[in-house]
Amino acid sequence: MNGDEDNYNDNVFINCPFDEEFKPLQNAMVFAIFDCGFVPRCALEENDGADIRLDKIKRLIQSSRYGVHDISRTELDAANSLPRFNMPLELGLFLGARQYG
Repeated sequence: MNGDEDNYNDNVFINCPFDEEFKPLQNAMVFAIFDCGFVPRCALEENDGADIRLDKIKRLIQSSRYGVHDISRTELDAANSLPRFNMPLELGLFLGARQYG
């Protein structure tokens, strides 16, 4: 997934689980976004270990007019018995960006 940051009106930020179980749904989202003439954008498109993940997410949100957010995963993590809240956080960042321009 790669898109030009200058194509704000065509970019769609994808906020979903990136595990193997969710992969078929992620693939369907990417296909549908492309098929509708848009460019899917997500944190997986860049693999720079020196980049701070939150900064990368903020750049992707800033460059995307639209967003698809699946926050259905709230299972408890086996290691610490807490749910992962990164997807709701990314949804909040996206909504806040829209609210405050």
